[in-house]
Amino acid sequence: MQGVVTEFDDYKGLGTVRGEDGRELSFHCTQIADGTRTIEIGAKVTFDVVAGHHGKWEASGLTPR
Repeated sequence: MQGVVTEFDDYKGLGTVRGEDGRELSFHCTQIADGTRTIEIGAKVTFDVVAGHHGKWEASGLTPR
């Protein structure tokens, strides 16, 4: 999928990405593919959707476009 990072908290390492379909998905900094553990709000990314904690869908393998 493709989308845009809408939120990211450097301290907690948690963020949200909005997919092209309008769905908002959470992600942890360890899911950023290049290993940097930080990403800018507004960054355009590609990602996979995977089953996450507590039965929620999450974004995984975020790669800046």
